[in-house]
Order: sequence, then C-alpha cells, then structure tokens
Amino acid sequence: MIPSVNPSGSDTRGLLYYLYETGKYEDHTDPHLVASFDGMSPDPGRDPNATLTDLQQLLDQPVMALAKHARPAKHVWHTSVRADPGDRILSDEEWADIARRIVAATGIDPGGGQPGCRWAAVRHADDHIHIVATLVTEDGHRADDFRSGARAQAEARLIEKELGLHQVAPGDGTAAQRPTSAERHKAERQGRERTAREELRETVRGAVSGARSDEEFFDRLAAAGLLIRKRAAPSGGLLGYKVALPDDLNAQGEPVFYPGARLAPDLSLPRIRERWSADARDHDAPTDTSAHTTPDRPAAARRRTASAAWQAVLVVEHGEDAVAAAHIAAAGEILDALAKTSAAHTRRELREAAWAFERASRSHVKAVRGHDRALRQAARDLVHSGPALGRGEDGATTAMAIDMLFFLITAAVHWHAKKGHAQQAAAARQAAEHLRAAYQAAAAQPLGALYQRGRRLGRPLVQRHTSVLRDTVPELAEQILAEPGWYALAATLADVEAAGHDPAALLGEAARRRELETAESVSDVLVWRLRRAAGLPADTSDQVIDTPAPEHSARRPGQQAQEPSGPRRARP
Repeated sequence: MIPSVNPSGSDTRGLLYYLYETGKYEDHTDPHLVASFDGMSPDPGRDPNATLTDLQQLLDQPVMALAKHARPAKHVWHTSVRADPGDRILSDEEWADIARRIVAATGIDPGGGQPGCRWAAVRHADDHIHIVATLVTEDGHRADDFRSGARAQAEARLIEKELGLHQVAPGDGTAAQRPTSAERHKAERQGRERTAREELRETVRGAVSGARSDEEFFDRLAAAGLLIRKRAAPSGGLLGYKVALPDDLNAQGEPVFYPGARLAPDLSLPRIRERWSADARDHDAPTDTSAHTTPDRPAAARRRTASAAWQAVLVVEHGEDAVAAAHIAAAGEILDALAKTSAAHTRRELREAAWAFERASRSHVKAVRGHDRALRQAARDLVHSGPALGRGEDGATTAMAIDMLFFLITAAVHWHAKKGHAQQAAAARQAAEHLRAAYQAAAAQPLGALYQRGRRLGRPLVQRHTSVLRDTVPELAEQILAEPGWYALAATLADVEAAGHDPAALLGEAARRRELETAESVSDVLVWRLRRAAGLPADTSDQVIDTPAPEHSARRPGQQAQEPSGPRRARP
C-alpha cells in the first residue's frame, strides 16, 4: 500500500473536480465519499442534491474564517493511498478506516480531543482512494503536517500487516520522488509511457554515465533534446541546473522545468560532480572530454565492461562499505550506458534493468567515489563506442557483459540485504530478472553456434575435456555434463587449448570465482569466463560447419545418440 502525499495546492474545488470527473479519465468510475472529518459531508457522487461547491465550501470554511492576510497560500493537502495490484479489493468500510488512520498519523486530524483539519476521502477506483484536506484546524491554526509523507508510509506498513495485504519494503528516504497523480494523468493524456519527471530522470542518468566534466554532461543533455536552465552564482560559478522536455507544457504553454535534485537525490549538480572530481583527484586524470579521442568498437567496450564488472564483484563482496557503495552506484551507470547502446532485441529489458536498479544505486551508506573509476570508464567506453549490432562479435560480447553484470547485480542484492536496505535489495533483484531476460535474447545465437561446434568435436577430444572437467571441478562436473550447455563449454575448452592455454588452469580459475550457485546454467557462465580470460572471440558462428558430423563425435560418453537441437534459451 503506497500513500503518495502531493505538494500542497491552493484550489480545493479544482482538485475535487478532478476526483469526481468520470468523462476524461477511464479509471474514474463511481466516485463517492467513503469517509470525511464529520462523517456526514455532502457527497456529489451519490447525492444528486450535493454539488462540488457544497463540499469545497465545507472543507474551506476554517480557511475562509481567517483574515485574508492570515490564510496560507497553499492550503490544500492531498494524498492518494493505493493498494498493491495483487491485493484483494477492499470494501468502502475498510478504505474509510484506512483514511481515518492516515489523517490521524499525519497530523491532519490527530483525534484524541485535539483540533483537526477538515478532510474527505474519495474513492473512484477499486484499488485506491484520495484524501483531500484543508490545512487550517477548527481553532484556526496551521496543521502540523511536518513529514506527513513519512508518517503516512509508516502507518501504511502497519495497515498492510493488520489487513493481510502485500507488505511494501520500508524506505530510508533515499528514493527518488514519485510522480504526482497530476503528473501521471498528464502522461496518460499525452500517451507517454512514463511521466515527464521519469523520462527526464532516465535521460539525465544516461547523460551522467561515464561523463567527466560539466561541459560534457550538459552537451549530452542538449544532444538528447532537453531544454536546460543553468543557475549561476554572482561570481559566475555554476550552482545548479533545471531540465524540461520541449513538449511538456503547463497551462500557460511554458515548459515545465525540474531541478536535478527533484529528479533524484544523486542528480543534483554537486552530487553529480562528485563522480568526475573524484576521478581527477584520485588519479590525476584530466576532466575534459579530450581524454577519449578514438572511440572503441562496441565489442571491445563490452569486453572491458565484463572485466570491470567481474573485478567489482569482489569489491562489493569484500570491500569497505563506502567503496562497495561507490561500485554499486557505478554499476547503475554501466546499465544506463549498456541499455542506451545495445541492439533492439535486448534494449527494452536492459532499459528496464537500469530503471529498476536506479533505486538500488543509493542508500544511507555514503559512496566514496574514485575507487569506482574502472566501472565509470567502462560506462564511458560503452557510450563512446556507439550502438552495437545484435549479431556477430557485438552481439556475443553483449551477452558476455550481461552475464558478468548479472553477478555484480546479484552481489549488490546480497550487500543491500545484509545492510537491511529492503527497498534497494528488492530493486536489485528486479534488475537481475530483467538482465536474465536480456541475456536470453543476447546469448541464444552465440551459444547456439558453440553448441553446434561442440556436438561436432571428435570423440577423443570430448573425452579428454570431460576428464579435464572431472579432475578440475569434481564437485560441479556431473551437473555440467548433464546441462545442454556442456557442448558449448567443450567447444570453448578446445578453443582454449588451441590458443596455447592450459584448459585445466583456466577452468579452475574460472570455477573458483564465486556466485556460480546463482547460475541457472553453470556451463554458460564458464563459457564466458573462459573466453574472456583467454581472449577468445565471443562469436564463433563463422566456424560452424553445416555438414553433419559422424554420429560418434556428437555423443557424450554414456549418452545415447540424438539429433542436435537448435540454439536454446540460455540464462546466466
């Protein structure tokens, strides 16, 4: 259950009109009161003789009783309270009790003989209510609604337990501000998938990924088509910024600007600058954009991303908290950059992974930036390398990078869970699931090619690598041999050996690295680790021979001959 307290307003009747309007909003059905401050307020939804003006005048009466100069400019308090989609449909009586508990907890109408504000709770959908209040108490004082949002959230957690509803993870004050109801409905009217605030947050985060200077950051914002307003000190120094979508206009036809800090706590200009100032301070590196003059190919950038992500896993698992927090934050930059530059068949899931992980990138543990420079450089390389193809080496190294990032995000899940960061841990788990889906799309073709090559290996070679597997990782060998991915791993071991490496040594090193227990296919994970460590091409589709191989070479020892299957759905 999510209470969403909106900024105070000044138009009681305008808000009531929105709540009772059914013609413009498809989800507004049968609007009616479920509760009010006196239990008998006029209900324009159910009483044909009651009007919106009647209800507005009743709620505004304590405000209007004050001298004009004493009336608060913003006197309308508003919150929605929304049930989880998986919850049962609550009755009007249950919503009424919820409304009374929320206004009491927030200080709007505390009860117990204390003077309260006038309020009304309107239900116009099965899954939520809106509470409208005017912020002057019956005795003419300003209501004590300080931190009403946090107090509403705390009360909602108690209500969830008592009513057996989905229990939302408690927050810690580091989440980005949720869109208001007005912003959500505006997005619906405009046919936007997300609100303007959310679109701007995503675009600004993408512009931050791997950036090294104010100039580069603002150039990226401009290139993304955002309108920008900069705030300067009298001395000329830059203090902050606001951004707007060109087509998001207010009633006066003017663009609606949002300061960076209103998009997310870590998107204020001072917080953004911590990233590149730490790079320069700790590494004596220049902070201008000329440091990268020759863009890499996308495949090379993805290989470096895989390596940086893999090293970061150890830091998150064993490093100091402040350093681990920095690596987790930088992982968000990697996801933003990868989503921006990957091919269409993986882009949506990667975008959703980045969107979900945004919540996991912040906590009360202050990140010490600078130690995360390798991840930030990898994000920068991804951006500068440009869009990747969905096939060939670009597509295969995308799968390799996603595989490594899956383990980094999983390490972030464990780190947040140990710290009691419930919302962040849940967000990271959600991001990991989106990465699984993106991996399936990216890995099917390259692993399918390796699978076909493995099926065509000569029997003596397969037997030799089976022995290597059993000798090197006896605790995993039988599981791997039973996986369809064994053939891709056998082909990779053959490639490792042909490249002059010791298959047993590299396999042992790859298997010693942790988190294999979270993999749905251990053989898949080992394929990518080995190919990265040995510097082998990620894509081998040009090496697949179309002519059928002898039957004996397509069998694993002890397995009956069968027709090879096509590329399978692979997961990390």
